[in-house]
Amino acid sequence: MLLNVGTFIRSATRFSPFIITHSSPSSFCFSFSPKQTVSFALQSSQMASFTTLSQSPPKLLFRQLFEKESSTYTYLLADCSHPDKPALLIDPVDRTVDRDLNLVKELGLKLIYAMNTHVHADHVTGTGLIKGKVPGVKSVISKASGSKADVFVEPGDKISFGDLFLEVRATPGHTMGCVTYVTGDGPDQPQPRMAFTGDALLIRGCGRTDFQGGSSQQLYKSVHSQIFTLLKETLLYPAHDYKGFSVTTVGEEMLYNPRLTKDEILTWHILR
Repeated sequence: MLLNVGTFIRSATRFSPFIITHSSPSSFCFSFSPKQTVSFALQSSQMASFTTLSQSPPKLLFRQLFEKESSTYTYLLADCSHPDKPALLIDPVDRTVDRDLNLVKELGLKLIYAMNTHVHADHVTGTGLIKGKVPGVKSVISKASGSKADVFVEPGDKISFGDLFLEVRATPGHTMGCVTYVTGDGPDQPQPRMAFTGDALLIRGCGRTDFQGGSSQQLYKSVHSQIFTLLKETLLYPAHDYKGFSVTTVGEEMLYNPRLTKDEILTWHILR
């Protein structure tokens, strides 16, 4: 039986959410196209695993981690078929740095980047603590953020880890320096693609626009030009969720996001 992966994962989160905490981590290794058969095994009410019948080895190791005080998601990605197993963390939180680094160690990964989608106002980033605990790790943030980091990225840049990479897309509006990181597009990259949207696009919502240089008009244009132009089956992973969901798709948000599916003028009034 052939399954639409994006729809299938979303339906799984509705009925058996797999919000990942430090006590119940879950991992995914993607190495398939939407036309391949996917098997699903529900391990518990908060855990799920995906495997494929593909003959090629899986490449992307993926974990979604949750910090409950600020309802923040941190994402761990690694090239698990590369000899060094290079890895990166997106939007780490200071409170859960030890949890994240312990997981990296348990999985035998080499952490090379600690990345932020934007400057966070609701929690303290964990990048500084990570750099102090793991020599050689580089912090990453957009140049437009005006913040400090080892690596400043701009639209169109690529962040490589092993044979995989993330594409940088500018999505300002929540803050001036917001970016979305999108997994690579190509036959040797995981499919469907995944986009880590920060606070620009949440599940059935979006980040506030009334501080940190925010602009509702700019946010609308960012989402429609940089995120909604991705294929509809692209998986979307936000920096926060307050309703118990953990993943959505471009197609779903284009249909059901109440803040971003109206025309631009009406949306501007809603977001003000």
